[in-house]
Amino acid sequence: MHTIQLSLSRPGARRSAVAALCAAMLCGCADVSMAPYRRPDTPVKSSWSGQPPVSAAETIAPDWWKEFRDPTLNDLVARAVAGNFDVKILAARIQVAGAEVGEARAGALPTLDAGAGASFEKSTGQKLSKSFNLGTQVNWDIDIWGKVEKGVQAQKAEYRASEADWRAGYLKLVSDVSTTYFQILQFDEQIDQQQRALDKNRQILSTFDAMYKSGLLPNTRVLQQRAEINRLTNDLLELRRARDLAANALSTLLGVPAGELRIAPGRLQDRVQLPAVPSGLPSELLKRRPDIVAAEFRVLEAYDLVGQAKLAQLPSVSLTGRGGSSSFALTDLLKSFTFGLLPSINIPIFDPSVKAHVKTSEAQTRVAEEQYRKTVITAFEDVENALVNLDAHRKQRTELQQQIDNLKTVSAQTEAQLKEGVVSQLELFETERSLLSAQLALLANHQQILADTVTLYKALGGGWPTVEVGSR
Repeated sequence: MHTIQLSLSRPGARRSAVAALCAAMLCGCADVSMAPYRRPDTPVKSSWSGQPPVSAAETIAPDWWKEFRDPTLNDLVARAVAGNFDVKILAARIQVAGAEVGEARAGALPTLDAGAGASFEKSTGQKLSKSFNLGTQVNWDIDIWGKVEKGVQAQKAEYRASEADWRAGYLKLVSDVSTTYFQILQFDEQIDQQQRALDKNRQILSTFDAMYKSGLLPNTRVLQQRAEINRLTNDLLELRRARDLAANALSTLLGVPAGELRIAPGRLQDRVQLPAVPSGLPSELLKRRPDIVAAEFRVLEAYDLVGQAKLAQLPSVSLTGRGGSSSFALTDLLKSFTFGLLPSINIPIFDPSVKAHVKTSEAQTRVAEEQYRKTVITAFEDVENALVNLDAHRKQRTELQQQIDNLKTVSAQTEAQLKEGVVSQLELFETERSLLSAQLALLANHQQILADTVTLYKALGGGWPTVEVGSR
């Protein structure tokens, strides 16, 4: 960094001004041009597989979880938004980014320093000498080229990115609360059906015991049934364990110590309704989905930092004003003051780090752009996967429902044949066991469709409004 100071009272001020002008002309060769900001190019996608082009704003409400028609879920989401610590951390980061905007803006303001001192000296054979001084200094680096303002714009972009991070965290939280709650209700219904299956198999065991004692059944068949009861009991214990772990996970999401949250048992298929499938244009995804918006704001931030680095190649002008007083007596300190003004031009002619910083900033911009493209392409995959899963699980639901209807008919006919003595009790038990297995599969399918719907709402941006990143 080369500094030229101009003293207004010096006879050679004119020569110094000429030298400064020549140096400024040398710096004028630096490339400080910046093309207007534009969103990085990404792979184009015009529509989703098997979906008509529908506006996401028409199909996804900001409180989309209410489409499941479950007051308990609505309450859990409200508690999670108020108590979740991950969301609070993201909110605190927004405050940090906001404070850093003010910190960046302060770089264009003058600074004032003031100080006072005293000196005491004693030599052999001499009296004690005392002196007192008081001084102030004002420094102002004038932002002629807008370098500080570029830094402010970059920090504003980071602030907006932090807001988008909070929205993404909020969306993830609501999605996690919903899917975890659905899992708990699924476990409740599975536990209920598993308990009924266990009771039914205990009835079968009683029948087998009676048949064994009558010599109609071998002992190995009784032992096999006892083993089946052991298996069902073990599965029931595993379901209860999984239910407790899911409740602990939900507690953490709500900001409540694990083990203290109590969710009343319920039936998933009775309590939670299947909502309509949302949709949305791929082009809207780039403006609605919070993680994509955050990634683009960080591209904008990198763009502004490149501009700031380029402007750092230009001369900077600073003004330094000094004032003070000194006296051998404290009482005389305020009787006289000395003032001075020292303008200076700082010209980065021989500072290689300035040009190196420009290259570093440009390289970091390329990183931000590739990260943005990765976020977009991942978002496309998220939506497509959710649509594929949702479509497949809905088709499977139809097949499972038909299977259950057929098995119910078989069970009713078998029960009628049992009363007529055509079939044995064992055949009825086997039919009922097959029916129960199909019902459990339908329950799991219902939970999968709910989870797929939540994932699709999340993947499409969760009802957040569109954001134009390039606007200031």
